[in-house]
Order: sequence, then C-alpha cells, then structure tokens
Amino acid sequence: MLLEKLAWRQVQALNKGKKALWDIINGKNLIASLVVLAEVLGCLFFDLPMTPSGPELDLTGYELVFEDEFEGDALDLTKWTHRGEGRQRGGFSADHQVRVENGNMIIKGEYLENGKFGPGWYAGMVKVKDDYKFGYFEIRCICNPGGGFWSAFWLQSNYSYNPEISRGGVGGAEIDIMEAMSYNSSFLKRNGIHQTIWVSGMTGDPTNGTGLNKLAVGKFYGNNIYEEYNTYGLKWDENEYIFYVNGVETARTSFADGTSKVPEQVIVSLCVPQEINHSKDFTTEFIVDYVRIYQKAD
Repeated sequence: MLLEKLAWRQVQALNKGKKALWDIINGKNLIASLVVLAEVLGCLFFDLPMTPSGPELDLTGYELVFEDEFEGDALDLTKWTHRGEGRQRGGFSADHQVRVENGNMIIKGEYLENGKFGPGWYAGMVKVKDDYKFGYFEIRCICNPGGGFWSAFWLQSNYSYNPEISRGGVGGAEIDIMEAMSYNSSFLKRNGIHQTIWVSGMTGDPTNGTGLNKLAVGKFYGNNIYEEYNTYGLKWDENEYIFYVNGVETARTSFADGTSKVPEQVIVSLCVPQEINHSKDFTTEFIVDYVRIYQKAD
C-alpha cells in the first residue's frame, strides 16, 4: 500500500491534508485550508518543511527549574560543562570555541592553525551540568549561517545507542529538538529545521540489533532562522514527546517502545561536518539567547 511507503512525517502531513480538504469541501477556513493543502503536497512530493500548526504551548502546572540568559562575560561553569572535546567528524570540538558576550552564548565554527588539538576545523559543544528526566526544554537562538556546520539543541542519555539498555527508547534515547542543516538547500527548504528521535533495540528492530532506530519527526519552518531569534522546544513526559517551534506544536509521538524513563543530558552544539567545502577564512556562529528547563510542580 502507498501509506506503507510513506515516512512517518509524511503520514502526519497527509492527515493534516485530509482535514484541510474536508474543511474546503465544507466551506470552512478556505484560504488557510488551501495553504495547508499546498504545504502537504510540498511535503509529500518535494520533501519540503511544514509550517507549525498545532496547539500553542501551555506550561500550566510547570515551574522553571533551570535558566541561563548568558548575562555574564564567560560561560557559567556551575551550570554548564564542555562536552565531547577532541576529534569530531571532519574536525574538532574545543572549549575555546564557546564564549559569552552581549547576553548570548556564541559557539564559533572556524579553521585554526593553532587550535587545541592541532590544525583543523573547530566548533564547540556544551551540556547542562545536571541531567534531567521529563519536563519542557527550550532554546532561543539564531542558527549559524553558511552551511556545512550545523546548529543543534538535543537530549541524549548515556546509553541511547546500546540496544540492551535503550530497549526501544525507554532506557534512553537521543531526541533532536532542533537541527538546522538546510542552509545550502533550495529557498523553499532553507528555513526548515529537523526534529528527530533515535533509539536502539526497539521491539521488532529491523536492524536486528546492529543499528539505530530512527523516527524523522519532521521538518518545520522557523522565521528567518539564520538572522532572527526563534524558539525550539520539547515537552517530554511518561507518555509522549511533543515538539514545538516558536511555541506552536509541530508533532507528538511515543516512538518505538515509549518515551525515555531515564535522565538525559541537555546539549547545545555547533557540529562539524565530515567534509567542509569552505576556504580557511570562513567562519560561522551559533548564537544562543537563553536555555530554559521547566518541570511539573510537585
């Protein structure tokens, strides 16, 4: 059947298209429904992002448990630690690529002759010092322009990739709340971000324990994401993951064997690609205004 050949995100788009078509037939919200229908066709046939269109974020019953608005002149190491220093794909991750200025945390990508690990391409990665289980996680940021390097905000357990521990995600998952990987894509794809879940050892694992299990939750539009601040969020509880862009729901799922039931690292990174097709004077910056974490109040 055709539905069996569609990706999960395309099936979700098709469901939105059915609702829009029904509204058109019934003379409801005609213009808005036509716009949705056009986006659905773009998703199905051209792999284009969708505009977030779900319910607005509601944090009733939640309280702020972590916040950093980067008001100082250096990274607050009581809140953050540098992560994954050393070799990273086609370059290196190093602490000297992360700085705080003008109310932002800035992670810079560039070529360095005298970097911490020798000559090469450099970027950086940090994580919140404490791990968290359940809550709402949000970043406000400007993604890095220029292509190659990509900005990301994500969660990861210590054993997301171990099938015996992850057990289809309940023992840990990687949850990509935002990855901006489309700068060099066509105009219609450029302002889209990716949201993805990775687990291992899921029930009925098609890789037979030899690989990761992935759900491409979707590609969704932000607002001029390489020049303006946007927010990206995830609400995670015992039952499901709910993803957001600018406070509007994009998708929800309990992919694989259920949501993670273990504490996860909260990570902000500028990722170095495997191959970098830039001259050595190229630089790019991922600018973060704040990171916030909310949890349900007792």
